[in-house]
Amino acid sequence: MSLDNETRVKATADRIIELAREVEAPGTAAMDETALARARVVLHQWIDGMKGVVVNPALGRVTVIDESGHASSIASADLAFKMSAAGITKSG
Repeated sequence: MSLDNETRVKATADRIIELAREVEAPGTAAMDETALARARVVLHQWIDGMKGVVVNPALGRVTVIDESGHASSIASADLAFKMSAAGITKSG
């Protein structure tokens, strides 16, 4: 990752943590390779366990449904567009 991209990633993480801190619900950021590798493992397991997905490009949101029927949404216009362009929104 270039230094410019790395700076943008850190700035985004800092902004998200600060917003959460304002409502007294602070988060933590993981940006070093070891922590990211562990995060990828957990995320891959989570994705592998999904039983449904709802793609809403107009709202820039992708919702993953797990085996218990719980929904977890990801607010990402980029992800929603990529999934839509890949035909995820078409049945069959």
